[in-house]
Amino acid sequence: MEEDCRPLLSSEQTGEGYMHRGSTDSLDFKTKRPFHVEPNNIIDDGPQEKISAEAAVLNNRLHYYSRLMGSSDRLLSPPDHVIPQPDDIYIYSPLGTAFKVPGSDHPAKNPSIITIFAVWNTMMGTSILSMPWGIKQAGFTLGVFIVIFIGLLMLYCCYTVLKSPKSISHIDTSDWEFPDVCQYYFGKVGQWSSLMFSMVSLIGAMVVYWVLMSNFLFNTGQFIYNHAHNISEADSEFQTNGSEKVICPNMDPGRNETISTLYLSDYRNTSDVSSFEQYWSKTDTVPFYLIILLLPLLCFRSASFFARFTFLGTISVVYLIVLVTVKAARLGFHLEFHWFDKTQFYVPEFRSLFPQLTGVLTLAFFIHNCIITLMKNNKNQENNVRDLSVAYLLVGLTYLYVGVLIFAAFPSPPLFKDCIQPNFLDNFPSSDIMVFVARTFLLFQMITVYPLLGYLVRVQIMGHIFGNHYPSFFHILALNIVIIGAGVLMARFYPNIGSIIRFSGAICGLALVFVFPALIHMISLRQQGKLSVVSAIFHSFLIILGVANLVAQFFM
Repeated sequence: MEEDCRPLLSSEQTGEGYMHRGSTDSLDFKTKRPFHVEPNNIIDDGPQEKISAEAAVLNNRLHYYSRLMGSSDRLLSPPDHVIPQPDDIYIYSPLGTAFKVPGSDHPAKNPSIITIFAVWNTMMGTSILSMPWGIKQAGFTLGVFIVIFIGLLMLYCCYTVLKSPKSISHIDTSDWEFPDVCQYYFGKVGQWSSLMFSMVSLIGAMVVYWVLMSNFLFNTGQFIYNHAHNISEADSEFQTNGSEKVICPNMDPGRNETISTLYLSDYRNTSDVSSFEQYWSKTDTVPFYLIILLLPLLCFRSASFFARFTFLGTISVVYLIVLVTVKAARLGFHLEFHWFDKTQFYVPEFRSLFPQLTGVLTLAFFIHNCIITLMKNNKNQENNVRDLSVAYLLVGLTYLYVGVLIFAAFPSPPLFKDCIQPNFLDNFPSSDIMVFVARTFLLFQMITVYPLLGYLVRVQIMGHIFGNHYPSFFHILALNIVIIGAGVLMARFYPNIGSIIRFSGAICGLALVFVFPALIHMISLRQQGKLSVVSAIFHSFLIILGVANLVAQFFM
C-alpha cells in the first residue's frame, strides 16, 4: 500500500515527492505520472465517465516501467514515446474521471515566424520617433553606416546572452534568465548590478513615455480646440506644394529673416495670451494633468488588464510606417551631399555628434534582458540564431526606413535639416489630420503600456528589497510618486526625448549589452580551455566600446 501511494516513476534523487500535491500547475511531466485506479476498484454501480482504453494502456505501460526502475537506477527509465506529451497529461481520479491538466510548465511552442515578430514587436519602441534626428546628428552617410554597425554589434551581444545559460553544464539552467547567469558568475554584485541597469532602461522608458504623452496630449487638445473655434495656423506654418505643411519649432528667426514668418512663434510670451493657452501648455500644465489619470493606474495590484492592449504597439508602428511613406511621397526628396562642410540648409555627411546616435541605437536595439524568455518558446530551438538574426534585420530595416525617409523628405530649402526634431512628429503641425491620428493612437497605446512598465519596476524593486511584489499600498504609492516625479520634471524642464533615450541606452547598455555578456563569454571559454587571444582582444574591445559610448554622451 505504501508503494502504491508514491507517485509513479518519481525520482528520490530529486527529493521532489509530493511537495506540490495540491496544484496541477506544478506538475512536472518527467517525474509525476498520471495516476490511474483500476475500474474494478471503484465501489459504485452508477454510470460513470470511465477513462479511455488508450489512457489505460498508457498507464499500464508506466506501471510496468515503474516496477522495472529502481529508486536510483535511471537506465530503465521509460522511453520518450511512452511518456505523455505536456498537452496529454491527465489526472485520473478514483471515480474514474479523467481531468486534463489546464496548465503546465511547458507552454505551447511558437513557429519561427511568430517568434521573429514577437522579438520585432518587443524591440520596436519610442526610439523609432528619434531615428531621423539621430541620423541628422551623425550625418546622413555616417548615420546609415552606424545604424548597420550598431545593429550587428547588438545582435552579436544578444547572441552571447542567449547562449550564456548553456555554458553552465553542471546545473539545470532551463528556467534561468540573464540576471541569474550574472549572479552565478559574479555573485551578489552581478545580481544587483543587472537589477540596477535593468531599472535604468525601464525607468528611462517611463520618463520618455511621460514626455511623449505630454506632447501628444497637448497637440491633441490643440487640434480639437482649433477646430472647435475655427482657428487656422496657415500663416505660421511652412507649406510645400500647396498641401503638406512642415514646421521648425523654436527656431531662431535671426538665422534667416526671409523665412522667419514660416515658423511657429512662441506666442506664450506675448501679452495677449488666452485662457486656453494659459491652462493648456506643453510643459507648464499638461505634464501635471497626466498625474490625475496615471497615478491611480500605477497603483493597481495587477497589470493583467493592460496586458490585453499590447497589440496596439504593432498597429502603431505599422501606422507610423504608412504615415512616413505618405509624407515622403508627397514632399519628395531634398538631398545634397556635403561631406565635411556645413551649408546653410544641409548638414555634412560626417558629424562629430555621431555618439548621440549610438546612444539612441543602444536602447533601440536593446532586448537583451528578456531575449532568453522570448526564444524559449520557439518551437525549433535549433533555429534560434537564425530567427534572432532575421528579427534584428527587420528591426534595422524599420529604423532605416523611417529615419532615411524623414531625413530625405524634410524640405530643405527653405527649412534647415537641423530643424528635424528628436520626435519627428513635432515637425508637423497639430492641424495635420494624419499626424493627429498618429498622436492620438500613440497616446492611448502609451497610457496602456505605462502601467505595465510601472508593474515591472515594482515587481523587481519590491521583490528584491521586501521579498513581496506588493508589500503595502503606501510602499507602492511612494515608489510611483518617485517615478512619476522624474517624468514630470523632465517633461517640464528638459523634454528632449532624444537625449533621454541616448543616456538611458548608454547606461543600461554598458552593463547588459557590452560588459556582462563579454565577460561571461570570456570566463566560460577560459573554463573550457578554449579562450584564444583573438577572442579575448575582441571581447575586451566590446567592453571598451561600451565605456566609450557612455562617456561620449556627456560631451555632446
